[in-house]
Amino acid sequence: MNQEAGITVPAKAVNRSVRKKNDGFRHIFQYKALYLMFLPGVIFLLFNNYLPMLGVIIAFKNVNYTDGILNSPWVGWTNFKFLFSTSDAWIITRNTLLYNALFIILNLMFGVGLAILFNEIKSRLAGKLYQSIIFLPYFLSMVIVSYIVLAFLGVENGFINKSILGPLGIEPIDWYSENKYWPYILPLVNTWKSVGYFSLIYLAAIIGFDSDYYEAATIDGASRWDQIRFITIPLLYPLMIITTLLAIGRIFYSDFGLFFQVPLNSGSIFPTTNVIDTYVYRTFQTNGDIGMSSAAGLYQAIVGMILVFTTNVVVRKFSKENALF
Repeated sequence: MNQEAGITVPAKAVNRSVRKKNDGFRHIFQYKALYLMFLPGVIFLLFNNYLPMLGVIIAFKNVNYTDGILNSPWVGWTNFKFLFSTSDAWIITRNTLLYNALFIILNLMFGVGLAILFNEIKSRLAGKLYQSIIFLPYFLSMVIVSYIVLAFLGVENGFINKSILGPLGIEPIDWYSENKYWPYILPLVNTWKSVGYFSLIYLAAIIGFDSDYYEAATIDGASRWDQIRFITIPLLYPLMIITTLLAIGRIFYSDFGLFFQVPLNSGSIFPTTNVIDTYVYRTFQTNGDIGMSSAAGLYQAIVGMILVFTTNVVVRKFSKENALF
């Protein structure tokens, strides 16, 4: 028996505790090479992701550059009140949510569909060629994409006005002044640019599926459509759920280049192209208020986190094994 501070501790328990501690140190020394390889990633994560989180205090301060961030006066929730008291608050929130929700659905549908089609291509060379073509837009800068869109939608020399509507005797459309077209143009551009990336993610998963499932289905007389419907898609569910959950976590964040560069910052179509990110940027350009910008960023992060947890709870109720955590 071991007595310490009046408490009697069995010797076996003490020995077990010491043995476990020694095993822990032995484990660290045994895999020290792996821990050393792991260390740079941890350091990068701390400095790049966690250290900047201290900047959330800016959202609650009236920052002036004379006193610095730490010595600037606290203003409480004033920055948040200003963000939500403007007449544009509802519009930018609605646009951000609806656009991103539509992007998630389209990228999921077309990403899975293209991955299945790529997997059906028998020629290895043709498959690599099609994958490269569909993946290429993902690497393009939004500045370049905006010029490509302008080449199609330009009022005077755009392909649609000059080569399609003109020969048909239809008056040219000023695309950059008409709100009604952009809820269709922006999802189309986003899908064209992003779907190649998602299709390759799903294709990589499909290639890794056990071929025994498909061989057994073929022996049982299942058609290719039946195999896709009852084997491929169900096996893709876990990956589809994970990618959707991660996308939902950023549903309050928008692709700034898509909403700023592609519409060419045209003021007449702000009601359908203005989102939280572009609104904060334009407000900062006008007022130079980094406190309000930080408040918007904190608001986006908190809502995104809540949405991820909520969606994960819903997924767990229906399928625990497919939940993210």
